[in-house]
Amino acid sequence: MPEDDFRLPRHVVPRRYELRIEPDLETATFYGTVAVAVDLLEASTEMVCHAADLEIDGAWLAGPGGTRVEAEPRLDAQAERLTLALVSTAAPGDWTVHVGFRGVLNDKLAGFYRSVYTDPSGAERVIATTQMEATDARRVFPCWDEPDRKAVFAVTLVVAEGLLAVSNGGVATETPTGDGRVAVRFADTVPMSTYLVALVVGPLEATEPLDVDGVALRVVHVPGKAHLAPFALEVAAFCLRWFRDYYGIAYPGDKCDLVALPDFAFGAMENLGAITFREQVLLVDPEAVAQAELQRVADVVAHELAHMWFGDLVTMRWWNGLWLNEAFATFMEVAAVDAFRPEWRRWDAFATERAAAFAVDSLASTRPVEYPVRSPEEAEGMFDVLTYQKGASVLRMLEQYLGAEAFREGIRRYLAAHAYANAETTDLWDAIEEASGEPVRRIMDAWIFQGGYPLVGVSAGESGVRLDQRRFGFSGGGAAGPAAWPVPALVAGGGSAPRRVLLDQDGVDLDLPNGAGTGGGADDPPVVVNAGGHGFYRVRYSVDLLARLRRSLASLAPVERALLVDDTWASVLAGDTPASGFLDLAGGFSSESDHTVWATLAGALGAIDHLLDGEARTHFARWLRGLAGPALDRLGWQPEPGEDERTRQTRGLVITLAGTLGDDHEVVARARKLHADYLARPASVDPDVAAAALAVVAAHGSAGDYDQVWERSRTSASPQEATRYLYALARFPDDHLARRTLASTLTDDVRSQNAPFVVGRLLANRDAGATAWAFVEDSWDAMLRRFPDNAIPTMLGGVTALSTPALADRVDAFLAEHPVPQGARTIEQHRERLRVNVALRAREAGPVAEWLAAREA
Repeated sequence: MPEDDFRLPRHVVPRRYELRIEPDLETATFYGTVAVAVDLLEASTEMVCHAADLEIDGAWLAGPGGTRVEAEPRLDAQAERLTLALVSTAAPGDWTVHVGFRGVLNDKLAGFYRSVYTDPSGAERVIATTQMEATDARRVFPCWDEPDRKAVFAVTLVVAEGLLAVSNGGVATETPTGDGRVAVRFADTVPMSTYLVALVVGPLEATEPLDVDGVALRVVHVPGKAHLAPFALEVAAFCLRWFRDYYGIAYPGDKCDLVALPDFAFGAMENLGAITFREQVLLVDPEAVAQAELQRVADVVAHELAHMWFGDLVTMRWWNGLWLNEAFATFMEVAAVDAFRPEWRRWDAFATERAAAFAVDSLASTRPVEYPVRSPEEAEGMFDVLTYQKGASVLRMLEQYLGAEAFREGIRRYLAAHAYANAETTDLWDAIEEASGEPVRRIMDAWIFQGGYPLVGVSAGESGVRLDQRRFGFSGGGAAGPAAWPVPALVAGGGSAPRRVLLDQDGVDLDLPNGAGTGGGADDPPVVVNAGGHGFYRVRYSVDLLARLRRSLASLAPVERALLVDDTWASVLAGDTPASGFLDLAGGFSSESDHTVWATLAGALGAIDHLLDGEARTHFARWLRGLAGPALDRLGWQPEPGEDERTRQTRGLVITLAGTLGDDHEVVARARKLHADYLARPASVDPDVAAAALAVVAAHGSAGDYDQVWERSRTSASPQEATRYLYALARFPDDHLARRTLASTLTDDVRSQNAPFVVGRLLANRDAGATAWAFVEDSWDAMLRRFPDNAIPTMLGGVTALSTPALADRVDAFLAEHPVPQGARTIEQHRERLRVNVALRAREAGPVAEWLAAREA
């Protein structure tokens, strides 16, 4: 369809919605009416808005002086449009569009849908809730479903007595209807986009409001889970104050509800004043979960609250600017959590998340962060690591280059100028440029409007170093075109503070103090490009400069060591460094204590393990035990009094490495005992050790182990533990057990929100991956019917591990014949990454086996 076919005519401007909806939870239906006050800019014989999956009961226009114009409603299911054909011409001016409609509470976790839980008596209870982003408000009520059609929403929900009703505004009135129901009217919202409207009705409870400087803050939850709400309330209260101070603008709503839902397709959704979440990222007992699970709750709460300003108060004009919402919220999530718990060193941990964006952006099939979006499917495809992680990474790079205060002042100017309205990407750059005096638009346009990123070359110069750049790309995929970027780099050398350098296309010579970069002696100081580790680029050092870095690892910041590991592994994938060279580097990290470094090592070592079979894999396991064993001996199995959270995380990760890739029989035996202890007395085992023990047991698991894990996944009262055990089912190597798990994803035994992630993990299982792929081929149509649409592309990310040539060819052919419109670009990237991994196997499996065998001799 031409682009205009996806955009509504502009001569009707909605200003205010009077929305009344009556959901019936027993019949899974709803009925509603909407009266939309509009400005009609030109005489018209029809009005066109969005509607999908609705039945229209009638429509008319009311105008000045009681004028009424009847309308014939005409639905176009393919275009998702409702045309109101008027019996007479409506003159320009103020009109109110009236429409009656009805629909079904669906099971696809989009639009107005059912979420189900079982109460303590065993009875099934139903919640009706919404998920509107990107383009599903039209499935709930007729509307102008485009982000720049902001309007005020006055919502009334008519619900059965005893049910809790939640929407964006606070409750204004509650009026019995005389038939066992109550009409709950909510306060008017500020002007906002349709995708932010929230409706939640069900047998729910809410915590007592917490007054956060005038904002009433609550957690809404299913009965019996109030004890899991305090941590989220603590994080949210901190963030509401921190964001208010950072942005210099008061919270834009009249209250803030955090709503935990048993079924939710995304992690959370930033509906103004009524933020919806999966239970596992909101409800938590901080003393009973692993550090990563607790940090995830803080991250998601912070992310969604950041949106109240950046996304809700100021919204992208069209879906091509979605990155502006999500990247900035990701950036602010990390910044806020770093302020909330500085000891977590959240910006260091972000390095492993940035690596996922690097991996996609190294492909020829990558995309610019911002690109033209026409259809709803293309809008859905924007929700990926390039929007979130790359976008946040380039914002962090810019902030560190400009300085935090200049960057924040630009953000404040941008929000103040566009409050309650919409903006484009260039509006943000212009505001930051005005605040900083730096050429921000010139720098950032290159990072946002072209895909890929640079490899910065570093070589010795006469009095410092020479920096140059070329586009980085993996070997074995496609051929990406040349590109160049203005690279805002931070360079440290000679013991001096990092220097700001703007590397343009032709390269730059940089003088450094104390001879850094020029000498070749063993004691010469190292040079660190991307000092602090905040840049979205990789670095290639000349042989002599790299040798100096490797001699000086202890002097580098942990994130700089992690980036050295990550850049080296990327060089292996690019075909520029042999995998044995990476193993040489990795072998020097047995005394490493930082979690980010170990997490970076673990990702690459897992990829190498996938290349090996038989004796070579046995040799690799022995080599890995030599790497992880000393670290585990040093860390021990139990935390010391006063130990910090990152050390606990590192212990869990090292146990997992030693017991899975390292196949350490003593570690496996100890993990089995600790897992049994945990099942009997959860408080007796540190949560990070318990999570690691579960991973090790599952990786070596028997049918009896499987039954234990399955039962815990279904009966645990902790949202995090239930999810941890569910996903552990995908670690079992046995084909029969894998088939049991796969079959369960098409039944009510596994919630549809989780099922795609279970399948994706099984696809990545080196032993059961082929079985999982056969299941996908056989069950494709059933999965499309049951799984949320947005989760299919994520699920298929697991195919990148299926790198044996015959299986890879089968996968590629199937995906070519079975398009996924809402994730077309992502699927193309999966297919290319699979080819990269096939090429890696062909190039490196033999040499790595020889390198390992030589070390055995």
